[in-house]
Parts: sequence; C-alpha cells; structure tokens
Amino acid sequence: MTPPRLTARHFTRYLPILDWGRRYDRESATSDIVAAVIVTIMLIPQSLAYALLAGLPAEMGLYASILPLVAYTIFGTSRALAVGPVAVVSLMTAAAIGNLGLSDPVQIALAAGTLAFLSGAILLVMGVLRLGFLANFLSHPVIAGFITASGVLIATSQLKHILGVEAHGHNLVGLVGSLVAHQGETNLYTLVIGVSATAFLFWVRKGLKPLLINAGLKPRLADIAAKAGPVAAVAVTILVTWAFGLNARGVAIVGEVPTGLPPLTLPSLSPALWNQLFLSALLISIIGFVESVSVAQTLAAKKRQRIVPDQELIGLGASNVAAAVSGGYPVTGGFARSVVNFDAGAETPAAGAFTAVGILLAALLLTPLLYFLPKATLAATIIVAVLSLVDFSILKKSWTYSRVDFTAVAATILLTLGFGVETGVSAGVIISIGLHLYKTSRPHVAEVGLVPGTQHFRNILRHKVETRPDIVTLRVDESLYFANARFLEDYVLNRVACEQPLKHVVLMFPAVNEVDMSALETLEELNRRLGDMEISLHLSEVKGPVMDRLKRSHFLDELTGEVFLAQYDAWKKLTGTPVRAAS
Repeated sequence: MTPPRLTARHFTRYLPILDWGRRYDRESATSDIVAAVIVTIMLIPQSLAYALLAGLPAEMGLYASILPLVAYTIFGTSRALAVGPVAVVSLMTAAAIGNLGLSDPVQIALAAGTLAFLSGAILLVMGVLRLGFLANFLSHPVIAGFITASGVLIATSQLKHILGVEAHGHNLVGLVGSLVAHQGETNLYTLVIGVSATAFLFWVRKGLKPLLINAGLKPRLADIAAKAGPVAAVAVTILVTWAFGLNARGVAIVGEVPTGLPPLTLPSLSPALWNQLFLSALLISIIGFVESVSVAQTLAAKKRQRIVPDQELIGLGASNVAAAVSGGYPVTGGFARSVVNFDAGAETPAAGAFTAVGILLAALLLTPLLYFLPKATLAATIIVAVLSLVDFSILKKSWTYSRVDFTAVAATILLTLGFGVETGVSAGVIISIGLHLYKTSRPHVAEVGLVPGTQHFRNILRHKVETRPDIVTLRVDESLYFANARFLEDYVLNRVACEQPLKHVVLMFPAVNEVDMSALETLEELNRRLGDMEISLHLSEVKGPVMDRLKRSHFLDELTGEVFLAQYDAWKKLTGTPVRAAS
C-alpha cells in the first residue's frame, strides 16, 4: 500500500506561517513593527511584574516573553494574539511551586521551567488529537467568576509590596490576616512609592490619552504615550530610589538582573516532580487555552478573520515548550497586550516576533538600569492590570438570568477566594460539568397541540391549541442519554396515569440529536409498558442520524405505533383524517 503523499496543505495545517507568510509584504511589516514597538513598551514592566507575582526572579518574565513569541508566530493562527506571562497563569504558577515547599532559587526556577514544559506537552497532545472542544466544558459564567476572584487575590497579594511588609497566604483570608498582622511594619517610603505609582497608573489608563489629544497630539502618538505610562513609572521610581538611596531605608528593590541572552535550560526529568506538577500543569493548560482562545476569537471577529482552536493548542503548546527551554515559565495569550497589539495595527503573527526582538534588546541592554527598580512599582503595575479583570456585575447578571448559573459563579468565586486558585479552578471545572449534567438530566418536555388553521404544534400552556383526549403529544427538547433517559420515562408514565381514554402517545424528536444505548433501552421499556396499557407509542420528526441508529436495533420492529415524518402527519393519521399525498 502506497503511503499518502504530503502536500502543502498538510504543512500549512500545522505551520500557519507558510500560509500568511506567502502574502507578507512591506505594508504588513510596517504595521507589525509599529504594533511591536507599542507592545514592547507595555511588556517590559509587565513581564518583570508577572515574574514577581509568580515568585520568580524578574528576568524570567523577560525570558518568557522572547522565544515563546517566536514559537507562536510560527504555529499560531491569530493575527493579533500576544503571548507571554499573564496575571492568572502567574498566580497559578506561584501556587503550584508553593506547594512543593522549595527554598533554593535554582530548584524553584527548574520547577517553573518543568511546569511550562508539562503544560506545553499537554497542549500539544490536545492539539494533535484535536481536543480543543474540551475547553467548552468550562462555562463562561464559571470562567468569569474564577477570573474575578483571581483578580482580587492577585491585587491583595501585591499589597505586601505596596506596604513593604512580609505577608503570605494562598487565599483571601490568609492574605488579609497576614497583612493585618504585619501592618505595624509598614515602610513609609515604600508606601509612598507604591501608592503614588498606583494612582499614576490608574490616571494614565483613563486620563492621559484624552489630555494629550486635547493638547494637540495625534491620536496614534497619544495612544503610544499612554501605553508607555508604566515605563514612565518605572523610570521615575528608579531615579528616585537611586538618588535618595531609598534601598538603604528599607525599600525593596529588584536588584541585579542578569544581562544577556535567555539561557538554554532543560526541564527536570524527575518522575516525582512531574507527578507533583501534573495537575497544576493541566489546570494551567485549560485556563490558559480558554483565556487565549476567547481573546483570539474576539479580535479575529472584528476583522472577519478566523482562528483554528485545535491549531491554537499547538501554538500555545509550542510557546510553553519554548519557555521551558529558554529560562521562562508558563505563558498564554494575554488580554490587555493582545488588545493593544490589535489596536496598534498588527496585521500578522509576525508582530509577535518583532516584539520578541524588542524584549531581547531590553534583556541585553537595559537590565543594568533595573537594579534600583522598587518592587512596589511592579506591584502597582500588577494591581492596575488585574483590577480591570474584576467584574462582580457577573453576579447580578447571572442572578437575573439564571439561578443555576448564579450558584455556579458564586461558588467559584467563594471557593477561589476561600481556598486558593487551584481549588477554585478545579471546582470551576467540576461545577461546569455538573451544571451540564444537571441541566440535561432534566430535559424540557412540552405537551403540544395543533395551532388552529396551521400545521404547527405549540405548548398547550402557552398557546390556544387543539388537542384530543385520546392523544398526548410530547415534544422532547434535548438529546437523550444515560443521565436523562429515566426522567423522560417517568415523565411519560406520570402523564398517562390519568382518567383520560388515552390511545396514543406521540414523542416529537425535532431537537433530539442523539439517542444513546441507555436511552434506547428506556424507549424499549417505555414501549413495552405503554403496550401493556393498550396505548400505542409513536415517534415524529426524528432526525436522520438518530433514525439510522434506531434502525440498527430491534426497537422499530417492536414499536407499537408508527414513525411519522412530520407531527402534522401523525395528527391527521391518528385523528382519522386522511393525509393528502404529496404532489
């Protein structure tokens, strides 16, 4: 047997750069370079800050923003997604490494790289197997609740750097309790720097751009200046700390940041460490993928473009493996930087590669200037960034729309705040799956009748319809499977347990896309029990794939009634009115 020939299509399936790269021109390159400059300005302080949040050396944030961007350029499908360290994944990394109880910085860095490698491997396997659909098991309300709670946790965890005190804890109660216990140790100089930087960054985010435009600056330049706000905060606080020797007065600084290229690193091959990190890597992979794809799809839709979720798994997987071998830690697509990349005019994923060059130059040339950078400034950068993710309005929206969704959101928020980020995201996954099972285990079943003068059938509780005492028609509005088959059986048997002279029960299946083995056995049992009551069971509007499955069993041979193409055909036949032949 001759093996199938590899074509260009096979390569572009896994290497999207071969597709858009053929059409790359000078105009696209110019747009990408401009976008890269803006994103680089934003990323330098953010990368340092998120490494701090993850409990890692500052330079690891820079390393995680270089080679991963290049990997995504090659394997990713979004033209605007900017990959790198993000707040939620950094917090999850801190929690995962914190569980190991390590104190040696070298071992901590090795664990972070191993975590990135495991996350990348999981994403790559999911991508090759096309398992992107698994992310759908995390409902949007649950994700919103988790991100909101994580934002609160992250902001609270950074208050220790604003106050200049030691504080620890993986949940809100622990963090607040530790902060209160150490409040008497607050460093006044650190507090002034932290509060000033936070206030400045909040003002820059909202007020600087309109002010510059009113002053006569062009919108594009005003936007670049506004995005450079964190860089200005970094520069000013470094100068102030250096000029007044504030590090000698208790102000915590970043200290020496190694200059040079990202190091070549290898993940640990210890089975024990892999076992300890696997669950954390899995959760980081799922959350990172969901966050990344949500952002990528939103931005792609604005330009009538599309992304390929399964290929995004490969792109993110390659990015994390790249982080693991270049001194970084887990990465994903960030919301804020991706929006900035999009607004700045990025045309292709090459913008990410140009951004990587900018970060690389910063790692080579600027790191000596970061020695006096106060950690309070980085904490302010994190707080301002993550508070934009906090959205408690989801509680009000979900309460108004669905009490079940509200329960899921509230539970996710409370569990994340009360027990930490890993418990929260694990609970979110379980709650999302539980919600699906709960909702589908009680499918909506409506008794319907004929709308006078039409061939349409509607709910007898909502419309004035024609019914017959000897016929009961039930419309099933959900696929039938093991979790809800018994519910349907009980519903039908409870309905026929009445004094009406029933002769026929018709099950309408217009919304039934699947009947699994358990549901088939339930239908067979229902057919038998109705037959014992001298009631015929009929089906109508059965979809082709479902009918194909039913034909493989003995159910249709033993059915006491008939299968009708349309419910109106069943009505005419069972009420005794001849059905007109199709012309």
